[in-house]
Amino acid sequence: MENKSHAMAAGSFVLCLLALLIGLTLWLTRDRNDYREFEMTTEEAISGLQNQATVRYKGVAVGKVTLITFDDLNKGQVLIRIAVDSKAPVTPTGTYGTLGYQGVTGLAYVQLDDLVPPLKEALPRGESDIPRLLMKASQLNVLADQGMNILTRVDEATARINQLLGDANQERFSQLLENLAQAAGNVSATTRAINTTLHDKVAPAVQEFPALAEDARKAMQALTQAGTEAAHLVRDVRQMTQAAQQPGGALEQVVNSAQSMARAAERFDRSTLPSINQAADDVSTAARQLGGAASSFGANPQALIFGSPNVPGPGEPGFVAPASGR
Repeated sequence: MENKSHAMAAGSFVLCLLALLIGLTLWLTRDRNDYREFEMTTEEAISGLQNQATVRYKGVAVGKVTLITFDDLNKGQVLIRIAVDSKAPVTPTGTYGTLGYQGVTGLAYVQLDDLVPPLKEALPRGESDIPRLLMKASQLNVLADQGMNILTRVDEATARINQLLGDANQERFSQLLENLAQAAGNVSATTRAINTTLHDKVAPAVQEFPALAEDARKAMQALTQAGTEAAHLVRDVRQMTQAAQQPGGALEQVVNSAQSMARAAERFDRSTLPSINQAADDVSTAARQLGGAASSFGANPQALIFGSPNVPGPGEPGFVAPASGR
């Protein structure tokens, strides 16, 4: 009896200790966060997503997946229910969800991010009356959907590459390479010619630069000196001009002389010039008379001794009728 009692006591103690350990473990591992529930629906496959999968907001773990089932309202769509920490800024109109994958393991998680621009109205709720978030296709699903298009374009690109690398184009490429080689040779020859020109022509010219610079410096000095002399000349001319413009100066004397000459010319025009004109008229008259007398003496020289003959009358020989006056 004693052995049985000891065995029962030991068993009871072990059971109590085990229950205590289980309770302590549950108490230590309990989740103290306050969660909000959201639902999402999608037509895409959710391979790799399981219950208790992590929910991340901008890469930070903020909750977990609590339910994966089919949506009763939308046939053919999968319903995902998640529990999100109430501190996370997740809203039905400003947040969307998508599936993310962890490396090569194939395990999926729910990735939440901000929706830009946000929805004007929240999505309608289901029978559970839990707010719903918009769910977009994952990058992997988008890539899978575009796989056929990508393969088609790859086939087209391959065909074009094969056409580009055909025999005719290969000959053209060979000719192009030969032309490039010839061009490279020409460039090398041109480079050598340029180097020779630089060595034979440019280098001596560069050596003459110091002498040219010295000549330019001397020319600048000469120009500076000429400018100084010109400034002195301008100053002297300015002084002469100022002196000429002063009262009693050369300019005033020239003006006075001009006025005197004008007055003398006016007097000459009023008095002397009329007398000269009258004398010239008298001399002209005397000259005409003297010319007439000389003509008469030349025609009849004896008239100087016997006097002038009588003028023939009308009917007599030598009569000349006088010109009729008009």
